[in-house]
Amino acid sequence: MSVNTPKNRTLLSDILAFYQAAGVDEALTEEPQNRLQQQPEAAQRTADASAEKEPVKASPATSVAAPAAPRAAIPDESQAIRARELARQAQNLEELKALLADFDGCNLKYTAKNLVFADGNPEADLMLVGEAPGRDEDLQGLPFVGRSGQLLDRMLAAIGRDRTTAYISNVIPWRPPGNRDPSPLETEICRPFIERHIELKRPKVLVTLGNPSTKLLLNTQTGIMRMRGTWAIHRTASGLEIPTMPTLHPAYLLRNPAHKKLAWRDFLEVKKKLSE
Repeated sequence: MSVNTPKNRTLLSDILAFYQAAGVDEALTEEPQNRLQQQPEAAQRTADASAEKEPVKASPATSVAAPAAPRAAIPDESQAIRARELARQAQNLEELKALLADFDGCNLKYTAKNLVFADGNPEADLMLVGEAPGRDEDLQGLPFVGRSGQLLDRMLAAIGRDRTTAYISNVIPWRPPGNRDPSPLETEICRPFIERHIELKRPKVLVTLGNPSTKLLLNTQTGIMRMRGTWAIHRTASGLEIPTMPTLHPAYLLRNPAHKKLAWRDFLEVKKKLSE
């Protein structure tokens, strides 16, 4: 098929647009591969696999055990319990980040490029929590650095804040494949870490960005459009009560710019609370 025709260029453009909308944003290999030419190799691998089934007695002097490849844990309730036990062990943010980096109970870790822990000033009195990293965040290992992050920076600037006077994190520290929504079990496994994160951070004011983080951290099923603009309380395991402002996620505001005025009102309330 010749690419240099208007019809074929349009067809290829439509295919690429579909892949992008489906979350296919990275190639598996640097060079395209002709799968038809790999058939002999596949046949050889099948023959090799059959040969490996035959028992082979290795000499004790020459037998060497191959290192086992890391295997993803089965995400179940036991992993959520394990996450709660580990999160409680952290005595500061550095320890929490190290525990999270070593934690293998969430399979999202094996499809993400980087752990996205936090950004900003750990000593700031303002903490903002979103849901999960996207592609740009996964590549850089920092939360809110893509288009929605740029908008969040402008929202902070509107109340005289930036990343030197605010602290930003997410409920989920690893990017879900294709930017899909985290499953309820994945969220529950990650919950103890963000709750301990907030408890160790002890912000004066907490802002939940969007529906998922609001529902999780405020333990509610009420939607963000009804919750936003009204102060609530996030209670930590130790009994600390933190004033919390639910507001709209920057990614939502990029799709619905008319609602930026609502987020502006919410941030004015945050500014007022911080000045008290």
